Amino acid sequence: MKLNNIIDRLKLPFRKEKELFSSLYEILGFYPHNIEYYKMALMHKSIRKRNDKGKPLNNERLEFLGDAILDAAVGYIVYRHYEGKREGFLTNTRSKLVSRETLGKLATEMRLSNLLISAGHSTSHNSYVEGNAFEALVGAIYLDRGYEACLWFFEHQVLGKFIDIDKVAFKEVNFKSKLLEWSQKNRVRLEYKLTKQKKDENGSPVFTYMVIIEGVNGESGSGYSKKEAQQKASKETLQRLKREPQFVDAVFAAKTARTQMEEEPAMAVPDPEKEQQSFIIEQENTPEEVVAKPAEEPKKDTATIDFSEKEFDLSDISHKEKSREEIIAEAEAAAFLED
Repeated sequence: MKLNNIIDRLKLPFRKEKELFSSLYEILGFYPHNIEYYKMALMHKSIRKRNDKGKPLNNERLEFLGDAILDAAVGYIVYRHYEGKREGFLTNTRSKLVSRETLGKLATEMRLSNLLISAGHSTSHNSYVEGNAFEALVGAIYLDRGYEACLWFFEHQVLGKFIDIDKVAFKEVNFKSKLLEWSQKNRVRLEYKLTKQKKDENGSPVFTYMVIIEGVNGESGSGYSKKEAQQKASKETLQRLKREPQFVDAVFAAKTARTQMEEEPAMAVPDPEKEQQSFIIEQENTPEEVVAKPAEEPKKDTATIDFSEKEFDLSDISHKEKSREEIIAEAEAAAFLED
């Protein structure tokens, strides 16, 4: 009896290994060469495991590698699939395919999340953890079988089975971009304010952002990345703008108040009667001339200005700058008159 128990205990690790091989085959479409890479890819940092040298054992390094490989592989697939499309369209499509939300859903649909080793009770709610695990899996494939295997995996095991690339490419999901476009069109100020930052039970960061338009609070959104939180906040704010006219009115009322405060005060309108006097050349009068009667006829040698025969000369109030030659000529003329 004791011998049978010993044999059963020896078989147990082999049975678990065999189950892991079988589960990975369903996901990958091929059997791993080195199972250790895949074990590491499925190990979340929350378990706090370390090797003999004290270094942490988790999937973060494989996640870093997988992220780069995934960008290259998906970029090539999109480039080849959409011949003649411009760079902006290709970049946007790739971003949708490798987004944290997309990869998290893929991990769930492919049952990769069932294989994750985590200190938490469940990771099914956490697209951040699952998305990281998917990237780590790609990193493991690269180390185990190379780049071509990564390309094959995404083309044959992901596209067609779980993702329709055309539906993803032509579906607009960038709510932040939409809100930005609306704010620029209507010339209103838009900002995203970080209102809360915490960690969940697995130690993953959670961000909460609020949309603020012209100082008016919009909606908030939370996510496991800043981008995800801002996208959710943007989506909710767009929906509120569509369904609440009062919110729109408050935004534009705030915009009106701001623009009025920012306007520079207009220059006072000059009095034409007073301004006309500035064109009259004042004469130096003797005391006798000052007390002369207004009705008295002016002497023939007294200087007079006939406005009826001469138009106003506005060159003195022009913004045109004088040339160096003109300035020198005027200075020489003035010096000649003084002599």
